Amino acid sequence: MLAACLVALVAALHVFFLVLEMFLWTKPLGMKVFRNTPDKAAASAVLAANQGLYNGFLAAGLIWSLLHPNPGIALQLATFFLGCVIVAGLYGAWTVSRRILYVQAAPAALALVLVWIA
Repeated sequence: MLAACLVALVAALHVFFLVLEMFLWTKPLGMKVFRNTPDKAAASAVLAANQGLYNGFLAAGLIWSLLHPNPGIALQLATFFLGCVIVAGLYGAWTVSRRILYVQAAPAALALVLVWIA
């Protein structure tokens, strides 16, 4: 149950990232979260929307893993999509901001460990 809750939390975070990147990127909240200026946000809005869409795909995969009726397939789905989140988080921490390690990669890694234990 704890593993499923953490997978759901990671999925919810990625839905939130989708909203921030696709719809709020040039708004005050989006600029504050990503530490952007209005000019930088405007210039990168299309790229951010694309990135948000990918975050939506990660969330969809994690939700799919929670809803799949076959436990073996659900485990494979959760493992794959959490692995994708971890890799994306590590790359983001390396190339953009160390914060991404704690906000994205760490919760996914903890969820993955709990999924494997469960």
